[in-house]
Amino acid sequence: MKKSWVTIIVIAVIALFFYSSIKGNYNKMVAMDEGVKSQWAQVENVYQRRADLIPNLVNTVKGYAEHEKETLTEVVEARAKATSTTIDPTNLNAENIQAFQQAQSGLSSALSKLMVVVERYPDLKANQNFLELQAQLEGTENRITVERQKFNNSAQAFNTFIKQFPKNIYANMFGFEEKAYFKAQENASEAPKVEF
Repeated sequence: MKKSWVTIIVIAVIALFFYSSIKGNYNKMVAMDEGVKSQWAQVENVYQRRADLIPNLVNTVKGYAEHEKETLTEVVEARAKATSTTIDPTNLNAENIQAFQQAQSGLSSALSKLMVVVERYPDLKANQNFLELQAQLEGTENRITVERQKFNNSAQAFNTFIKQFPKNIYANMFGFEEKAYFKAQENASEAPKVEF
């Protein structure tokens, strides 16, 4: 009779240990997954801030550079594409992040062309409204860099956590998958060609 009680107690202690381990690791994975999603929302937030600045920037430039319609149209179209490309935070895989990044790069490229056009118009470069918008845009670009780095850090912490033993077993059991990172664009390491 004593042996059966000892056996029951040992089994209960082992079961309690496994329950505790699974519960703690599962809850930690959920919290980290939510952290990655929250950080992704911040990335989208700063990209949206940039997109919100563009109509004012385009309207300011339009008043000075009427015959630059092609460039202005490119910026507006790139903005539309960038704002229409969204990712469900539960599906942050490499392919989706790459598509998002390409749309945003298209907008960055169009904005770069616009800034080159602005160089031809000294009155525009001196316009206070334009200068404020340009400063806000530069600040937003810096925020984008910071938020992307924070997202990558959050994704890296999550990925490391779910790959460690025995957490990797629990992650597979509960369907937690690795998160993708923002990566440098192709050709980012090549210096741009400047021609005069």
